[in-house]
Amino acid sequence: MDAASTEEVVAQLQAALEGVGIVLPSLRVDPVTGASEEPFALVALGRCNVRTAVRLAEVLGGLGEGS
Repeated sequence: MDAASTEEVVAQLQAALEGVGIVLPSLRVDPVTGASEEPFALVALGRCNVRTAVRLAEVLGGLGEGS
């Protein structure tokens, strides 16, 4: 996976999160691993406020209900 495809994954994740009402303002490709020779860059999810953390937990918890 190259840097461009990592950027695409971050964009897809951002769109999916926004689709359920979650915005992670610091979501990005980690600049250190993104610029290195590593085959897979890390995605920095960043920090969020408590309301966003609660919403994220609600959405993720809801996914397990259908299992």
